[in-house]
Order: sequence, then structure tokens, then C-alpha cells
Amino acid sequence: MKKLVAYVISVIFLFTILFTGCGSSGSSTSSKNSDQQSDTATSSTKKITVWAWDPNFNIAIMNDAKAIYTKEHPDVQIDVVEMARDEVEQKLNTILASGVKEGLPDIVLIEDYSAQKYLQAYPGAFADLTDKIDYSKFAKYKVELMTLNGRTYGIPFDSGVTGLFYRRDILEQAGFKPEDLNNITWDRFIEIGKKVKEKTGKDLIGFDPADGTLMRAMVQSAGKWFFDKNGEPNLVNNPAVKEAVTTYNKIFHSGVAKKVNGWNDWVATFTKGDVAAVVTGAWIIGSIKSASDQSGKWALAPTPRLNLSTSINASNTGGSSWYVLNYSKNKDVAIDFLKEIFAGNIGFYQKILVERGAIATYLPAQSGSAYSAPDPFFGGQKIYVDLSEYMKKVPPVNYGVYTYETINAIMNVIPDVYSGKISVDAALKEAEEQAKSEINR
Repeated sequence: MKKLVAYVISVIFLFTILFTGCGSSGSSTSSKNSDQQSDTATSSTKKITVWAWDPNFNIAIMNDAKAIYTKEHPDVQIDVVEMARDEVEQKLNTILASGVKEGLPDIVLIEDYSAQKYLQAYPGAFADLTDKIDYSKFAKYKVELMTLNGRTYGIPFDSGVTGLFYRRDILEQAGFKPEDLNNITWDRFIEIGKKVKEKTGKDLIGFDPADGTLMRAMVQSAGKWFFDKNGEPNLVNNPAVKEAVTTYNKIFHSGVAKKVNGWNDWVATFTKGDVAAVVTGAWIIGSIKSASDQSGKWALAPTPRLNLSTSINASNTGGSSWYVLNYSKNKDVAIDFLKEIFAGNIGFYQKILVERGAIATYLPAQSGSAYSAPDPFFGGQKIYVDLSEYMKKVPPVNYGVYTYETINAIMNVIPDVYSGKISVDAALKEAEEQAKSEINR
């Protein structure tokens, strides 16, 4: 019988805490400004603590937000605490599972794929913001991820909207124009890759056969996910998953993909100029631009779609959002901070787009000057206008509770599809059984 999600998490993380502890970690740091604030705080100061990861993105952006808010609210102290993502999850799960209310942050960053797991495992732990935030001003797919039983929690943050980023110069050398990349299927994308390989000697994309990131984007493009309406793994009778696995197999055998192992190898394929395209979330733009010698040579087109009538040329992969803990002593301040900055400050979103590459899911921000500016690296194309339009079309899906367990089960069996040992149908049956076994342990 399936154990309650909260019980499962409790057992795992309470066991972990015996070895790691739920106190401060060596990898946890607060910003210098936060430390200085702590020294000068008075008894009237309203203090809120934020947990997040990634010093160059989430932490830096939250510090930007803090600076804007505290300038207008000098009686508020905001401590931004940096940890690794795994550490944030470990500490949050451990404390919530124990039932202890002390030691929790006021605001925490949660990855979108994990949102439903937290909301379902710990009812009442997160502030209900349904009546406090105008969610019509955010991308619909993003709001769906933080909604449970008709109530919405959290403030949508960055978008993982996907795109087809490609080397305009290489595609032109192979005889293709920008319009030839618009609204295509994955099959057509592979055909284009074969012509590119023939004419230029370049592979089309870097491809890690063991990584499921692109598969998630493929499935969501069809408005589907990996589960049935009851939250059980649904792979065998899921046409979107079957088509995505079939497409992975086509890419593997196409002769147009440079096979890699891991993130660094994958990024190197396009920063070194070995491939003609990258299909993934917009968060990759920073890595693309790290190859300054390629400035002016890149362009953007919509994501390829699956051979399904429900699939469109728009999807998402990754992203995270901010949540307020119900146990916060200054919950109202925490909510006001997030509402004022992340759900109301258009100028803030222009700043973090330019300086951090963060694409907002707050729709009014996309009318700002930074979004409409031509990007010299992409040949003057207004890529953020295009990405904003793609984002509005991303099909909303419920990521459920066991996304990672299920995608891992698929990636465990897909090598046997590549080798021809088993069919796609047989692989999906085996993966579904593995996922159910893992979930019901």
C-alpha cells in the first residue's frame, strides 16, 4: 500500500539529518549586507529570512529585490541565506516532517517540479496567497504548478520557456533561412540536421542519451505529463511519452547528434562551435553568450513539436518559485515584500533580465524596454519578445509528486531501446513498473 508522501519524506530526511544535521552548514552563507543589518537591527526591526541557491542567479536576484524593498521599508531586515539546492530541500523537509516550527525560513525557493510534493505532503505549511496576488498577471502554466484544490500558493518566479537556439551562419551555409526553422516537427528538425551535416560537417545538436531534460520539454509540449488523474505513473497508455521516447531514439540513431556525457560536455558542444543548435530552456542564454567570438551569429526559433495533434511549438523545462511559510512570525511582511517586488515592480524585472538573464513569468514586465531591445549577440533579433510569446503558449500541466522518480525510470530503460533489445512499448511497460515500485516502497 502506498505510504503517505509526508511519511516517506519524513523517514528519508530524518535519517539524513543524523549525519548532516539541520543546523547551519558550511556551505550556507548570508550576504554581507545581511550580516551588517543583523549587527544594527533594533527590537522594532521586522526580520525575514530567505533560503535559496545559486549565487549568480537566485541569490543575486533576491539581493536585488531586497535592496529595492528595504530602501522604502527601512524597518525591515531581509537575510538572504545561500545553500546548495539539495541542502535547501533537505533542511526544509526535515523540519517540516518533524513537526517543529522553529528553524524555518520565512521565504523559500522551491523548484517547480517539486512544488506539488511539498504542498501535498505538508498541508497548511505554506501561506495561501489566492486572494492576495493577482495571478492573472502571471503565465498560466506557472500558476498551475503551485495550485492545489483550487487554492494557489507561492509567487511565480523565473521561466524555463524553451526555444530552438541556432547558429544562423551555419544554417545559412547549409541553405536554410530563418523561416525554415519556424513551427517545425522534430522529424523535420532531424532532416534539417542531416543537410547541415552534409553541407558543413557540423553536428546539429549535442545530445546526452541519459538525460531526460529534453524529454520533459517534449511531453509538456503536448499538454501531457507522466501521470494519470490519480497521480499514478501513466507511461504505457500515454501517447506523448511514447512519441517522446520514439523521438529520443530517432535522434540517437540520426547521425546528426554529437553524443555527450553530462552538463559540461553538452555546453562545450555549442560554446566550442561543434554543433549548429541547442534546444532547451531560456536559462541557457548565458552559457551561449559565454562564447563571445560567436556574437552576432546566433538566432532563435520556436521549439520543435512532436508528431501529435496536441503538441505545439512551445514548452518549458525547469524554473522555480517563491513560497512563504505559514509559521513565519512576519508572514505579512514576507508576503508584502514578494507582492511589491515580484508581483508589481516592472523596473525590477527589466534589471534582472539585463543583468541576470532572468525571464519573468510576470506578464506586465514583458512590456518593458529591456524585453523589446534588439540583442546584438542574436543578430539584432528581439529574442525576449519572442520568448515571451512562446511562454504565453506553454501548455499548463500538473507536475505531480513523483516527476523525478518517473523520468529516472524511463531513462533507466531507454538504453535498451537504443540498442534494439526491446521495443518502445516494452520499455514503457518496464519503466512504469519501475516507477510504481519506487513510489510504493
